[in-house]
Amino acid sequence: MKLLKVKTARFSQIVEQCGRPQVYILWQKPSADRHFQSQIKNNRVMTILKSESGTDFGVVGFKASKDARYLVFPRSLKRFVNKRIVGIDWTLVRE
Repeated sequence: MKLLKVKTARFSQIVEQCGRPQVYILWQKPSADRHFQSQIKNNRVMTILKSESGTDFGVVGFKASKDARYLVFPRSLKRFVNKRIVGIDWTLVRE
């Protein structure tokens, strides 16, 4: 059985290149939230999920999950698509 090597990127490196993100709280369905939809289209959304071991990791784009948290960045995350974002440092997130 061949294991797939998942490419990773450090959260701090992304903040350096794309700016400090803000936590985005969905008060309505994502499809009804026009501002959020435009952020998704512009590759500025990161979904933060919990791994089986309980650590946080991120993926670029919107992934619907009841446990997910969403970050919106000032600049595009396009170059980090298909990478697992590790080392989530909540002190680098804007209030």
